[in-house]
Amino acid sequence: MTIKPARLTWETGAALSPEQREMLMGPGSKFEIVTEDVLGVPSQVFKQRHHSIRDLIASSAQRFDSRPLLVAKDAKGARDAIDTNYSYAEVCRLVCHVASRLATEYGIGAGDRVAIAAANSPEYAIAFWATASLGAIYVGLNGWWSGDELQYGVALTTPILILADSARAARLHETVGQDSQVVPLDSILDGLPTGPSELPTHPIAEDDPLLVLFTSGTTGRPKGAVLSHRNFLHFSQAVGLAGAAGAVLAGLTPDPTVQFASLIVSPFFHLSGIIPLINSIDGGVKVVLPPSGRWDEQTHLTLTAEHRVQTWSGVPTQYWRILQHPDFASYDLSSLRSAGSGGANFAPELVRLLHEKLPNISIGNGYGMTETTGMGSITGGPMFLAFPDSVGKASATSEIEIRGFDNEVLPEKEIGEIFIRNASVFIGYWDNPAATGAALSADRWYRTGDFGRVEDGMLYLESRMRDLIIRGGENIYPPEIENRLIEHPDVADVAVIGIPHLVLGEEVMAVVVRREGSALSVDDVQQWARLTLGAYKVPSYVVFRHDLPYTQTGKVMKHQLEQEYHSR
Repeated sequence: MTIKPARLTWETGAALSPEQREMLMGPGSKFEIVTEDVLGVPSQVFKQRHHSIRDLIASSAQRFDSRPLLVAKDAKGARDAIDTNYSYAEVCRLVCHVASRLATEYGIGAGDRVAIAAANSPEYAIAFWATASLGAIYVGLNGWWSGDELQYGVALTTPILILADSARAARLHETVGQDSQVVPLDSILDGLPTGPSELPTHPIAEDDPLLVLFTSGTTGRPKGAVLSHRNFLHFSQAVGLAGAAGAVLAGLTPDPTVQFASLIVSPFFHLSGIIPLINSIDGGVKVVLPPSGRWDEQTHLTLTAEHRVQTWSGVPTQYWRILQHPDFASYDLSSLRSAGSGGANFAPELVRLLHEKLPNISIGNGYGMTETTGMGSITGGPMFLAFPDSVGKASATSEIEIRGFDNEVLPEKEIGEIFIRNASVFIGYWDNPAATGAALSADRWYRTGDFGRVEDGMLYLESRMRDLIIRGGENIYPPEIENRLIEHPDVADVAVIGIPHLVLGEEVMAVVVRREGSALSVDDVQQWARLTLGAYKVPSYVVFRHDLPYTQTGKVMKHQLEQEYHSR
């Protein structure tokens, strides 16, 4: 019997007929695939492509001109209650002028960092695109971070300029030194010239850094993942190819005169927020931004109906709240065609409820991470329904391998570490060559740190080697919380684990060993954590015990704690 290696590659549109493949991917077509050198490694790329975000902005403004691009509800709150509506041409004009302002007033040039700490807004999107157009590097500071966490992000990336809304500016002024200038984001469009302008002309290479997004790391402190222009543009075309192939197989002929609408609810400092912002302008999509503040399911439903939104993208927590809203049935959601997520598992009950309440949509999920620009595997539609416990097949141009501890590819069905390679794999971690070397091989395979297996051409996740907790779509790494709690004078030992939660997915539990004679309380532990950590990292549950279970080599047996407390 032949033993198949646990290796997945994209099947090059296997379900398409030769004529359909020729139409979509043949010579001269939009999705023609060729092999080129990417950072020293032969890689599959799209021959017809943009080479920078700046090129994409210029092309989109020309192609879509007066179509609405950015629509924001009550974008400036009490200061200006009128909704904002910018066309593609107007956005490009504003990007040109803001880029000029960043260069002349703040000295921003290629390779300089511009950090943004704010809620989503048109100003945020325009400032990001202007930064990218200069060849500068956008740093997405997590808007939910505490002052100490913001200080860490700024110290790591040393931005020349920080654009912040009022809530984050207050935190930044308290903790950030004078090396970085903090400027109100909502003033970035004030006083701009009214006439046309030109985009910057400084050369930008495809593999130049575009942005830094923060991701969990083995030290417990976030690492800054550096992603390039190519990473995002390649991802956008891969998604476009998957959508075009699906339309062809379904016998659909898209009407180019009909504009799609996208409701972006994830923050721009997350991959799940910045990806649709970039993808939207490539497809001429209208981007609808909810009012700033906490996400609200009623607003989500209202904007979907008002703007005839076709696709929902969110985390399971949001889907639970939407489907359980008492007035759900009263909203016209007939425009919806799909609902998806990435990086968070759907509970079977949630999949069932989505199909029950939205029977005409396709539901999908994906497996990827910030370091791969979200690319890895993808599942959806009938595949997702037939194999709900799988994260699907390799996405377009992606390669996936399951390797053992000796770095050799394992046979199918055996569990090992998941490795991913494609043209959307990141450059490395900012100012952290050791972490980059540990995660990224010389031939640009990214080791995910997750366990999985390949079976019948599909990828299945088994467990996360990194102990990652995903709460409401937000990644939480236990060592960061453990490092904080162990600093408390009354804490002798601590372990942090994730506890299942129906709506949030997981919540944080701290298992604490008190020092002898201590009267440490649950509230004491939570208050101590709250002093330096974001609210979503503060343990929802705190339990006390006399000791923690350890292996003979001195490692906490978290699986034993999980079994004990999950059962409760």
